[in-house]
Amino acid sequence: MRKAGLVVAHTLLRIANEAGPGVTTADLDRIAREELKRAGAIPSFLDYHGYPSVICSSVNEEVVHAIPNERPLIDGDILSVDFGAIVQGWHGDAAVTIEIGEPIEEQTRLSNVTRASMWAGLAKAQPGNRLSDISNAVETTIDAAGEYGILQEYTGHGIGTEMHMDPAVPNYGAPGHGPELVPGMALAIEPMVTLGSRHVRTLADHWTVVTVDGSRASHWENTVAITEEGPWVLTELDGGAEYFAAHGIASPAASRD
Repeated sequence: MRKAGLVVAHTLLRIANEAGPGVTTADLDRIAREELKRAGAIPSFLDYHGYPSVICSSVNEEVVHAIPNERPLIDGDILSVDFGAIVQGWHGDAAVTIEIGEPIEEQTRLSNVTRASMWAGLAKAQPGNRLSDISNAVETTIDAAGEYGILQEYTGHGIGTEMHMDPAVPNYGAPGHGPELVPGMALAIEPMVTLGSRHVRTLADHWTVVTVDGSRASHWENTVAITEEGPWVLTELDGGAEYFAAHGIASPAASRD
């Protein structure tokens, strides 16, 4: 899974570097295909329940699962890219939010809050914690930052030899509930947050999920392995070492990588 996670991390980094005004999300999908071929990896998303692309590329009020297209990105867009890869039968899955062109303050804040909530959840991926400790950490981080919408219909998930496995990992809830976290588990933690209402609908393509009120959205995700030494973020280049060290959290990331 670490090998698959590194393919995902490198690909999303390249996409973030190359996304900009005039670039299309179809261009970004082609970049992801190039990186998969280079790594000898298989796409997680392509043909999954009929999905036609390698990445999900959600722009502005699109929250998740949007299909890449030939519309050029423009200055002021906010883009979330979700991507998964398979290496030797094991999956990695992550998402990033990218601001296109000149940053817009409220969008920057939205993305930062969403990313911070993801890391708060990752930090709770510790043996002996309960699943909802992750959910609660995500929710309380977002709530403390202001009035944001937290999607409830879409959640994180278990991951391993399949992309989506039990258990579901909601981005809200009281702590202390659900299965105990034990070494060997792997989870994808992925808050999806809006500038307005949490309510969403699916477009006629049966994939693209948009906010009902048209507010813009952010989506961040990482795959984390729960080990005896603590969380190991398989889709971060450093395994999460920098973040965990800065917050005094024990992790095997530095030694294993």
